[in-house]
Amino acid sequence: MQSAAVTAAEPIVTGHRVEMQLLTTLKCNLRCSYCSLGVGEVLNSQTTAAYSPAQLEAFVDTHLQGKEVYFTLYGGEPTLNPQFALDMMARFPASRFNLQTNGTLLHRVPEAMLARLSNINVSVDGGETVTDGFRGKGVYRTVLDNVALVRAKTDATFTARVTWWSGDTSFEELDALAHVFDYLYFQFAQDLGAYTPEAVEKKRAVLAQLVDRFFSGAGVYPIVPIMGTVRNKVLPTRIDELSGGLTQCRVSTNLLNVMPDGRIYPCPDMLYAHELEQGDVVANRVKRSPMQPDPRMPCGGCAAHHYCRGNCMKNLYLAYVKNDTAWRERVVEPICGLIRFMGEAVDRHDPGRWYAGAPVPVRKKIADAEVYEFCEVMP
Repeated sequence: MQSAAVTAAEPIVTGHRVEMQLLTTLKCNLRCSYCSLGVGEVLNSQTTAAYSPAQLEAFVDTHLQGKEVYFTLYGGEPTLNPQFALDMMARFPASRFNLQTNGTLLHRVPEAMLARLSNINVSVDGGETVTDGFRGKGVYRTVLDNVALVRAKTDATFTARVTWWSGDTSFEELDALAHVFDYLYFQFAQDLGAYTPEAVEKKRAVLAQLVDRFFSGAGVYPIVPIMGTVRNKVLPTRIDELSGGLTQCRVSTNLLNVMPDGRIYPCPDMLYAHELEQGDVVANRVKRSPMQPDPRMPCGGCAAHHYCRGNCMKNLYLAYVKNDTAWRERVVEPICGLIRFMGEAVDRHDPGRWYAGAPVPVRKKIADAEVYEFCEVMP
């Protein structure tokens, strides 16, 4: 990438908090049709972690002194390797832990592990028909049953992590998930076939309904991209605090993804791109993320930049650095259009005036919800 020269004085990570996503295994018990780990034959390539908690602790002590380091247990499917999680929790007793799971094995997670979790991200794709279509028959009901089953065993918040692929995903389906989970985060699917003109219009209509619902009710309607958009518009300094003013997926600033073999990459969807390798836990080395803003990326001139800050660096890297024209035209540009649309819908409700008149508990949740640290905020 063409970017400003990295000097020895530049920090490895920005700010005072660092999220380490530990890919505990690259195995998975599902075969989701759009899985990003399927690119480059990453899925199932490493089944067990080859580094120890002691090696990770040595890495943290060497490179992340003075930072609050918290962990996301990631995969593959991390509930296939619970002992690794328990060993890490024992090694880092003061740290926060987040779990990213497909939810089908939640009922088997040890209670000692559940007790240490701050948040559980559960992957669903919308309603039952869409989710089962991508993930397998019966998955949607299994996931919701498991969430209900384990709620009494943990103080963690539960976040529905929705990959919004289908144009047929309705407001009613997303609204139903927002009532089952504490939060709902959606990410626009990164797929060349997801953004036909008809699908984009359907997504715009649902976005408008979600924004209207956000501003019409009491309390906080817990849709993270809308919460985050409102926060960024009324409290723009929060972007500087949590992501250094850059992309809120944090791959440029304070997110380290550790593969089971110990190699470190900035983005969990780009583990096949060896030019992006950032370090190695076993070798106890790390450098600043190579995924940085690039002059070829057009974000600075975008009307959404003040609250979006680039959205997904993976998409920008593929579209403008690797010059993938199809990706730019059929994925990045439609997603950017949807994010601008969402911001315009929020502006129609005068978020500054809404926030100024909101009760203190609502203002606190918009400003400082912990969930912002466990997902990408922008879709």
